[in-house]
Amino acid sequence: MPLSNSLLTVCPACRNYKPQYEKVAKIYNGADAAHPGILLMTRVDCALGPQINTNLCDKFSVSHYPTLLWAPPSKFVSASWDPKQENSEIRSMDDWLTADRLLNWINKQLSSSYNLDDEKFENDQLQKNTSDIGQIARAIYDIEEATTTAFDIILGHKMIKPETQSSLVKFFQLLVVHHPSRRCRKGTAEILVDFDDVYAKNKTIASGSEKGALSKYQICGKDVPHGYWTFCRGSKNETRGFSCGLWVLLHSLSVRVDDGESQTAFTTICDFIHNFFICEECRQHFYSMCSSVTTPFKKSRDFVLWLWDAHNKVNERLIKDEASLGTGDPQFPKTMWPPRQICPSCYLNRKAKNPIEWDHDGVHKFLIDYYGNTLVTVYKDKELLVKKRADSELPEDLSSSVSAHALVVPVGAALAIAIASCAFGALACYWRQKQKSRKYKHHLHSLKNI
Repeated sequence: MPLSNSLLTVCPACRNYKPQYEKVAKIYNGADAAHPGILLMTRVDCALGPQINTNLCDKFSVSHYPTLLWAPPSKFVSASWDPKQENSEIRSMDDWLTADRLLNWINKQLSSSYNLDDEKFENDQLQKNTSDIGQIARAIYDIEEATTTAFDIILGHKMIKPETQSSLVKFFQLLVVHHPSRRCRKGTAEILVDFDDVYAKNKTIASGSEKGALSKYQICGKDVPHGYWTFCRGSKNETRGFSCGLWVLLHSLSVRVDDGESQTAFTTICDFIHNFFICEECRQHFYSMCSSVTTPFKKSRDFVLWLWDAHNKVNERLIKDEASLGTGDPQFPKTMWPPRQICPSCYLNRKAKNPIEWDHDGVHKFLIDYYGNTLVTVYKDKELLVKKRADSELPEDLSSSVSAHALVVPVGAALAIAIASCAFGALACYWRQKQKSRKYKHHLHSLKNI
């Protein structure tokens, strides 16, 4: 048989190995993944026919099937591989003949203990986020997803009206300057640049063709995943997720504003929640806390601590509600935050005590570091790579064939696997981020440091 009929037909080894590989891939990729976002596993067919994936497979020296390669995501984008090359970050995997052996090899690289029997949501990495301060770094992907989801909700519920346009524009301006994700800052800036051109003033702008005009914009780029909450994933479908991601976004904004911006940021967030949050009880409760503030914020510290206190008040209310209704998440029960184990300096009293005596200086220092520095640690290298490739195009063979098979998930600092073979063979991990460079490219010079 000719190779163009695919390796599944011509290679019995590939055909036999396919279910073994898929058992492991399902642990990390897909809607029912037990450990989403840890690895990106994808596959490339090196025998589809002339010119299809030829350049990609040659680039990584795929000469036999199946071939399995392992490396950081960026290396599959910008590098190539030669088996004779020394000190390469791309490695050929040497123990993969069964699902058990492949997973054992992966566990050794990650110092992990994932199991083929792990079930959805039973994620030992995510359940550490109340005791492991470094877990917040992974929340950058949840912030991007929460931003995108909020934008989609606003459009889907036709919530943009003449009386709410101003508060939305102000919130976008806050995101452009202080959103922790570079691609969300750029996407929001693009919307702002075109906003007045797309929508006439004093006109309802969320109906008919006008809604379509705004929906063409992607506020955080085209590759933001949906449903792959990492830091904010609950142990049940209906817990955490978007609400957690939105809270993390608000905290990350609060720690980035300067003293002179604190009052404006406060009113902007309050107005945004009041006008665009779809949970009526939550919306009213949050706005009542906003309305109780009678003295303008002069220091960013005061705004940061107010939002932290507001979040704890919400948690305190939900603790009682969830206890009586049985709707809480058993893996992530509501609590006063931060817990003592990740911020002992936040507590004045050394022993557990009610009411808690907070050290507000300690709390403020912790919040600045947690939602400011630690949050974006994993994201730094990725942003630099995006910047370098902002206007570049994907290779045609990669974009046309791999995209049909690969699941796009948040990869962050996770390592990736690549297999080269028939629809499961050459595993090539890539990270696709093609930045739009339309109108905002010529206007962003007026927006500082975005």
